[in-house]
Amino acid sequence: MTTDDVVRTHLQELRRGTVVVASLSALKSPGHGYGLLQTLSDYGFSVDANTLYPLLRRLEEQGLLASEWNTQEARPRKVYRTSAAGESVLEVLLADIASVHQSITMLTEGKQS
Repeated sequence: MTTDDVVRTHLQELRRGTVVVASLSALKSPGHGYGLLQTLSDYGFSVDANTLYPLLRRLEEQGLLASEWNTQEARPRKVYRTSAAGESVLEVLLADIASVHQSITMLTEGKQS
């Protein structure tokens, strides 16, 4: 395995959890799956549709997203939005990301808390 392969694998693992945070954040404004794929991509999150749609279903089952069908367009689309529970979880996750970032910064700079 090359160094590039190792880095690619670790980056993929690192990003996997951040896609949940990014999705909950982006869906504070209602949106459908394809639009979310576009938004995530615009912000540097490369996510495959085969990964995103199961994630959306899982977050909905966990009560972190709410959804409804938009039948106003030619093709019905499921529209998702972050629920109140999802916003609460998002706050906790964002706080943890900030804490981890701070800890890593201190670690790399050789400081102790």
